[in-house]
Amino acid sequence: MNGLHILAEFHACEGDRRLLLEAEPLAALCRRVCKEAGLEVVAEAFHQFPAAGATGALVLAESHLAIHTWPELESVTLDLYVCNYSQDNRAAAEAAYEALRAGFEPARIVRRDVARGDPDPVRGA
Repeated sequence: MNGLHILAEFHACEGDRRLLLEAEPLAALCRRVCKEAGLEVVAEAFHQFPAAGATGALVLAESHLAIHTWPELESVTLDLYVCNYSQDNRAAAEAAYEALRAGFEPARIVRRDVARGDPDPVRGA
């Protein structure tokens, strides 16, 4: 259970607009960034909203990535949880997060990190 849970909002995204509008390019980006970070995708589901963006999730062997686009606001919300069951996966979580940030090119970011499974939340993961 011990791991890093990144909750983030990307605002004023200036990257490829298709990532905000279309489920397939969004899914392809998510699969690519997870693979390049060394995370293993075991299942996925993405949904296209008519003229209103997309939502999706990847179930990872290490936990999950959920992402939702708001093209009318040029924004994205994401939830990336990577547990450390067999090894410390913090670097993989950070690499996937940075690749998502680079793809969307947000002008403003709100990020919250949660240390999961640590009995001493002051100390962190």
